[in-house]
Amino acid sequence: MDSQPPSWAARLAIESGFHAIAASSRDVKLLCLQRFVRLYAYGASFLILAQFLSSMDFSDDQIGLFMTLTLLGDVVLSFVLTAVTDAVGRRRVLAVGALMLVLSGAVFAFVDNYWVLLLASIVGVISPGGNEIGPFRAIEESVLAQLTPQDQRSDIFAWYTLFGTAGTALGTLTCGWMVQGLQSLDDWTDIAAYQAVFLVYAALGLVKCVINMMLSSAVEAEPLQHSHQEADPESEAGLLPDEETRLLPDADSGSCAEAEPTPTSSSAQRGKPSPPPPTLGQRARSLIPNISPASRAILWRLLILFGMDSFGSGMASPSWLTYFFTTVHSLQPGTLGTLFLVTNLIATVSNLAALPLARRIGPLRTMVFTHLPSSVFLAAIPLPAPSSPAGTWTAMAFLALRACTSNMDTAPRQTFLAAAVLPAERTAVLGVVNIVKTLAQAGGIGSTGLFAERSLWVVALGGAGLMKASYDLFMLWMFVHLK
Repeated sequence: MDSQPPSWAARLAIESGFHAIAASSRDVKLLCLQRFVRLYAYGASFLILAQFLSSMDFSDDQIGLFMTLTLLGDVVLSFVLTAVTDAVGRRRVLAVGALMLVLSGAVFAFVDNYWVLLLASIVGVISPGGNEIGPFRAIEESVLAQLTPQDQRSDIFAWYTLFGTAGTALGTLTCGWMVQGLQSLDDWTDIAAYQAVFLVYAALGLVKCVINMMLSSAVEAEPLQHSHQEADPESEAGLLPDEETRLLPDADSGSCAEAEPTPTSSSAQRGKPSPPPPTLGQRARSLIPNISPASRAILWRLLILFGMDSFGSGMASPSWLTYFFTTVHSLQPGTLGTLFLVTNLIATVSNLAALPLARRIGPLRTMVFTHLPSSVFLAAIPLPAPSSPAGTWTAMAFLALRACTSNMDTAPRQTFLAAAVLPAERTAVLGVVNIVKTLAQAGGIGSTGLFAERSLWVVALGGAGLMKASYDLFMLWMFVHLK
């Protein structure tokens, strides 16, 4: 008897990735929930960060410097934590990150000194752009790749991204209307309303800490497997593989075999002195993972391209976009919160739409063909004249159109990275990628501070769109022939 074809609901569950996330382990669901809470906090804070600093009479140059130094300090923090995460313990590092959110939220709620706020922003991982900074995304993506079968990683990463986007959207909506409501009260100043948001930020850090305590030991790093296989000389030289080869051998499929133990006997060990205990320097070096030459051959190319994209993202960070719409188009906090809620919801839906597209044309083409239009719309945001309501609505429409495809490259890019490196190196490699992206973003966000001081928004946002479009084209040119 012929089996019945799957119903439309079953097909929709498979195509959207809902079946994969529903069948995933408890740890995967908890990591997605952690990301939702963290991005909710980031979404609430970035909407008012530039206005909060401006209300304390800091200039646009100082605000740009603040955001740049925050991201640069985050690079150092990310490097240290991602380097030792697998040795120290992933749950411990994630717990430290949750406590950092609590600390920074409390400082921003009660302190008004520029340098103290900057220190708290660095240590406490305040996000100037409402997106992921710090080591936590690299750790979580490494765990997700470890706990998820390879054929389901695109689905899991898409839903992981969706949870973050949804958190950012609800955070901006809550923050916008909360601030506008508090500012309308006679007893509340603008600064006090902004500080109330950071108290909520601290409370969300406590919630994240509780969720982290529920993770099991399955999220910890697997023991490193050594291989007798020598690296391909072409890979060591940095040459790209041809179209019939994979980026790197997948250890999940057995291509990275465990080293065979050397046979020893108890008699051979008799009389031999025990090895001396490792020195402090040796212990410190053992915490830092090695990245194989084969991984480095791919990594260098990706770092250059991702750096270009992140520099453009920094120039058009959501904090600067909110500041642009507040100062140039005079939008109120509640309207801003609703605007970014809509754009994030659009980005959430489009992120799921990327899944069936990636299955049909591949992750690389999905990354490029969906991201390129968003770069064009980004460059067009500052063009409408702010002197008329029609110009404001047109600029808002360009922002919404940019959101339609801006996140569709996220899940394919995460899948691409997870497959391009060996499992034992994922945390370290993803950490390096995030560090380089954060460095580039810091340069971009500081550049916009200089342009904003001189009202050169066309240069800032237009340049951001141009850099991101260049990233798309170079990505396609360099990797289109890879299988």
